[in-house]
Amino acid sequence: MRYTYNILLTAFLTLTIFSSGFCQEKSDKRPNILFIAIDDMNDWTGFLGGHEQTITPNMDKLADQGINFTNAHCSAPGCSPSRNSLLYGIEPFNSGLYPFYEHDIHATLMKEYTSLPRLLKENGYDTFGAGKIHHGNLNDEREWTHYDETKGGKQIFVEGEGYQKGKSKKMSFRPTHHADEDHKDHQVASYGIDVLNEKHDKPFFLAVGIVKPHLPFDAPKRFFDALPENIQAPAIYEEDLMDIPKEGLGMRKAGDYNFFKKEGKWEDVRRAYLACISWADFNIGRVLEALENSEYADNTIVVLWSDHGYHLGEKMSFKKFTLWEEATKVPFIIYDPRKDSKVKGGENYDEAVSLINIYKTIADFAVIETPKYVDGESLVPVLKHPNKTLKHPAITSWGKGNYAVRTEDYRYIRYYDGTEELYFHTEDDNEWYNLAKGEEYQEKKEELASYLPQNEAPLVKDFVAPWSVEGEGREEFRGTEVKKKKKASMK
Repeated sequence: MRYTYNILLTAFLTLTIFSSGFCQEKSDKRPNILFIAIDDMNDWTGFLGGHEQTITPNMDKLADQGINFTNAHCSAPGCSPSRNSLLYGIEPFNSGLYPFYEHDIHATLMKEYTSLPRLLKENGYDTFGAGKIHHGNLNDEREWTHYDETKGGKQIFVEGEGYQKGKSKKMSFRPTHHADEDHKDHQVASYGIDVLNEKHDKPFFLAVGIVKPHLPFDAPKRFFDALPENIQAPAIYEEDLMDIPKEGLGMRKAGDYNFFKKEGKWEDVRRAYLACISWADFNIGRVLEALENSEYADNTIVVLWSDHGYHLGEKMSFKKFTLWEEATKVPFIIYDPRKDSKVKGGENYDEAVSLINIYKTIADFAVIETPKYVDGESLVPVLKHPNKTLKHPAITSWGKGNYAVRTEDYRYIRYYDGTEELYFHTEDDNEWYNLAKGEEYQEKKEELASYLPQNEAPLVKDFVAPWSVEGEGREEFRGTEVKKKKKASMK
């Protein structure tokens, strides 16, 4: 009897050890994730065709290898709300995180939500990060196995070239001639390369946060020199603003647009933006080359995205912070090289897609269940079947009550005061003609309006940046800002 028991016990222990080893082996074969976050890059890339003079060979190559989401849009047209939405997996209208927040907000958010890096780390991934991932450096050990706080070096500008508005370091559009290694983005990319050259016993998540083309638009001189002598301006219609509601007009940054036009500096600004895009592409290419040459090339999924778009004169505006196409459309590519993934590369996906879907997509790749609050849907089915249509269009929020709904063919905007805009992209890709008042479009408006949030979370007021509050509740915060300025001036 004891002999039989010992045989059974031995068999059980052997099976347990084997099963444990099998599960560990299976776990270790989960894909690595290279997560490339870009700051303020619109569709002025080769693979999106937003500007014919742009030079982006590395991202173009990635788009040719992977799935190029040609109609991708951010959850909010600003760094802070866009990244909060993507990294915590929740739409602004469900979190109340509509505007910008001071960096201290993350201590609160980490109590309420599980960030994407944290989800991966808590489920067996090593997580590495550098550059701008969250809005503000958030080096939290709950998220990162290691986070490298790169700072860049002293900048040296080419004398007599480029343009600087007054003495503002931020409003600089100049070529530099100090070493590449002293630029922050080069250091961020170098950190990514170092991680890819290391030996890893666990699946890893590597987040590389490229800051350019965020202001200031400064980049090494060779990227300015590579551009044509004359920079093509985007298409601008002088009567574009005649049919736009007051709320929409109030969002655009008219001051900078008018200043650059008056001073004849728009070409300098656009040249510098394109140079910064090429510089970003160069550093992204360095990381992609390191991945291609590493032992992880066949089991690492690349997810590349930008947090929002950017106006370079379209709609007579500069920067972001609107609900129009230029501010919401972003580069977004997913490349899955695994032979058994059934993902066919080299495809374009033209249906509207929101960046809110990234959280569930990466969790799906990693075989991790997401928290119940997480919004969006996994894009893995779309990657395998590019003809598949998603359940929801892309929704962009900019303040409570202000939303844009983007489908493959239409953009519908409704502001908190009930005013509307409607654009038919098949015939009006520049969004010059607002069709919202046309009787023949009322049914289409109702269809698109059905996707708007039925219940809006109240604005989170802790750590809020008053200047960025739009929509319902704006007057309360703008009044607070004015009072603070008056109080300061009296001291």
